[in-house]
Amino acid sequence: MDSLLPPDIVDLARQVIEAHKARGTTVAIAESCTGGLVAAALTEIPGSSAVVDRAFVSYSNDAKMEMLSVPLDLIETFGAVSVAVAWSMANGAIKNSQADLAVAITGIAGPDGGSELKPVGTVVFARAEREQPDDQEPSAELRKFECKGRPEVRHQAALCALELLLPQD
Repeated sequence: MDSLLPPDIVDLARQVIEAHKARGTTVAIAESCTGGLVAAALTEIPGSSAVVDRAFVSYSNDAKMEMLSVPLDLIETFGAVSVAVAWSMANGAIKNSQADLAVAITGIAGPDGGSELKPVGTVVFARAEREQPDDQEPSAELRKFECKGRPEVRHQAALCALELLLPQD
């Protein structure tokens, strides 16, 4: 067995590791609905220790607040699955790490927890960089995956997060 994870996730994780190794940059991940899947994918790749600074699995709202300094008022006002919270998670990962780049993932994998406004499959991603200007607009995106179940939502979310971890210039 080469990997515990699906080949498409491992292939994309390999691209992330190789690209950041070539640049000499590091990453951090703040995960909620993916529960560490992105970090697991990255650490499947030999040499990942040169790139992965740390990962935060902040599944509960308390963990988001304690580990990533997400303000309670953001969670209460916008909900844990929101652009505001994802952006705060990504910035918290930058502030609580040595990484050059952080990606955050928060969503509703199901089968429960969805609503009319935020159905199962709603996932929000955010990307923060250590050297970003203070007045930079948040880099965040809400996606609604039309998936057949929890494993597929998590799979698609992990792929999206890995794509966001690729250098963008």
